[in-house]
Amino acid sequence: MSNTDNSRRTFLALAAAVPSAIAMSGIASAQSSDTGAIAQPSDKRGAIVTGSSRGIGAATARRLARDGFAVTVNYLTNREFAEQVVRDIETAGGRAIVRQADVADPAAVNALFDANDEAFGGVDIVVNNAGIMNVGPFSQMTDEAFDRMMATNIKGSFNVLREASRRVRDGGRIISLSSSIIKMSPPGTAAYAATKAAQEIYSSVLAKELGGRNISVNAISPGAVDTQLLRQHGEEALRGIPEATPLRRLGQPEDIANVIGLLCSQDGAWIDGQNVFANGGIA
Repeated sequence: MSNTDNSRRTFLALAAAVPSAIAMSGIASAQSSDTGAIAQPSDKRGAIVTGSSRGIGAATARRLARDGFAVTVNYLTNREFAEQVVRDIETAGGRAIVRQADVADPAAVNALFDANDEAFGGVDIVVNNAGIMNVGPFSQMTDEAFDRMMATNIKGSFNVLREASRRVRDGGRIISLSSSIIKMSPPGTAAYAATKAAQEIYSSVLAKELGGRNISVNAISPGAVDTQLLRQHGEEALRGIPEATPLRRLGQPEDIANVIGLLCSQDGAWIDGQNVFANGGIA
């Protein structure tokens, strides 16, 4: 066993022995019941999901709304899709707004949080989901493709998490999307995997920086999920994935949204500073 493992075990033992004096700030009251009914949305329970016009982000926005959070749906270019997510939420009895913002722009991120706070009175949940994926071997990766990923996935995530650290209310949740591709390390994914590894470091450090405020900070590492982001690389690239996965299928956006829902609930309150794998067993 490594010194790191020993240190972690010692810390966890000490932490478990210290009774918490910090009460949750009402996150539980926003959760839906076991019946699956829509919980009553509240102005006092706000959530921001970046990159939520499609895929995992859209599924997460719908899940959080179902759990009773008023949701700010963020998009970069796909306004039509984002507005459809808002309509879906409102039709189901939830509450949501849509706001455009490029997460790579600090001023735009600040304005996104302002819009949420104005609409819902504050923010309790931030899901740092916006990201782009460019793949290719070192010899073929262009500076433009590399720089775009760095701007969105690394700088953009930093902008979102920095603002979240300032604005999320005590007892809240901050969740970032990493990737199981880091553990798999297939050829052509170095640049993308590096940007996703940053999410794990960000989450681990921020969890410690926010200690004492009862805010949990975690990352999730999805496997291959059936989204436009994955399908942009062609159907041929997808064919071997189900067979390589013990559960023999691609993930669905809802699979990841359900894990996020757990982390945002009282049932997930003791999970902090972790990277949660949700990948069907592929890594």
